Amino acid sequence: MVNIADSGSKHAPQEMEQFIPGTKHKIQPRKSDAEQALANNDFDPFAMRDNEHPTTDNETLTHLLKASLGTGILGMPFAFGASGLVMGIFATIFTAFICTHCSYVLVKCGHKLYYKTRRTKMTFAEIAETAFQKGPKWSRGFAPIAKFSILFGMFLTYFGTCSVYTVIVAKNFEQVLNHWFDTNISSRLLICIMLVPLILIAWVPNLKYLAPVSMVANVFMGLGLFITFYYLVQDLPSLETRKMVAIGTLPTFFSITIFAMEAIGVVMPLENNMKTPQNFLGLCGVLSQGMSGVTLVYMLLGFLGYLHYGDATEQSITLNLPVHEWPAQAVKVLIGLAVYCTFGLQFYVCLEIVWDGIKEKCTKRPVFVNYVLRTVLVTAAVVLAVSVPTIAPFMGLIGAFCFSILGLIFPVLIEIVVHWDTGFGAYNWIVWKNIIIVICGFAALIFGSEDAIRQIIAEYKPTAE
Repeated sequence: MVNIADSGSKHAPQEMEQFIPGTKHKIQPRKSDAEQALANNDFDPFAMRDNEHPTTDNETLTHLLKASLGTGILGMPFAFGASGLVMGIFATIFTAFICTHCSYVLVKCGHKLYYKTRRTKMTFAEIAETAFQKGPKWSRGFAPIAKFSILFGMFLTYFGTCSVYTVIVAKNFEQVLNHWFDTNISSRLLICIMLVPLILIAWVPNLKYLAPVSMVANVFMGLGLFITFYYLVQDLPSLETRKMVAIGTLPTFFSITIFAMEAIGVVMPLENNMKTPQNFLGLCGVLSQGMSGVTLVYMLLGFLGYLHYGDATEQSITLNLPVHEWPAQAVKVLIGLAVYCTFGLQFYVCLEIVWDGIKEKCTKRPVFVNYVLRTVLVTAAVVLAVSVPTIAPFMGLIGAFCFSILGLIFPVLIEIVVHWDTGFGAYNWIVWKNIIIVICGFAALIFGSEDAIRQIIAEYKPTAE
């Protein structure tokens, strides 16, 4: 990371400047943040950023698609079963808009703080810490707490996600292997067998070398989803046979959907590794392009999956496909391989958090220690997957407890602090907007976590003989 000492330069102008009492406000043409900052400061964080292996816009879009279009999409038909067909469409759009906006807010605040602190890149936790440090007096004491909370929450979130990925890969291969060999191989045994392949993909050194792996994963996922859609559009039942709106089980829907769509943990690593980070935002930026496509695919699969299978919809839609037909077997293998290839990208977040905390103490043999750390973390994720080999409740718990705090609540709190001294726009619209998002975040946290924990307990509660 490149850090340049603060020379006392002016901060980057905010989007909405506060009205000054007694003065006449003049409306001027809107300039970009970079143009405004460079007008008062010759420091350009994007030009001065030094990446050994920078990623292009297309490579970043590939990573973003892979991070968002991952295992969560397989649970969307199950989520639509918890919301109903009509409610599911509108709730998916609403969730996607909120998640995308919060990611946008985080990166936007990061760009403002680049100019304010004369730094060229920051992680999610560093943005939170810096925002509170540079914010009003009341917020400065919370800076260390904010940084630790985000790091701890990010690690728990993506460590759990890696475990969920392991379970999904095992479940898909389990059906195919049991069909072909006429046996009953347990998913727990398959998870243990996957330890070595998972360690190998975790050893890929950086995001630059993971880009081809993500491209392969996108191809596998695309082929798998294409065949899945083929099955889903065959012999569709009447719409009247399915629920249109379900209110009581909406917490399950939002928990799974937030887990599926939220990519807050990979947003800053992707932006930090870009050759042209200014292209990440904007109406046609990398973030908008990626999330728009992801939302459409999520809605379509969720709608068709629940319409086709109804209440028999499995926690992962691929498990509903007829295992005795070779196209369905191909889907399970392709999806399993795609999720396996995605494991490396999700694991990168966990690794970065832990490695940043210990690398200064490992100066003698840093490469060796780094690879030992990778091996230990993968092993721990596999142990967790063996202990809790379920999909939907696990996804719901991570989405409700972790992603609701990290992906919804923290970004808007950071935005409030960053805008504190310069105003919140006409009628304080930024404040009112963020209050709504915080309410949504706490609702997902409380009701979603309660619902997911109840499902996990029910899953493993001994049944009376």
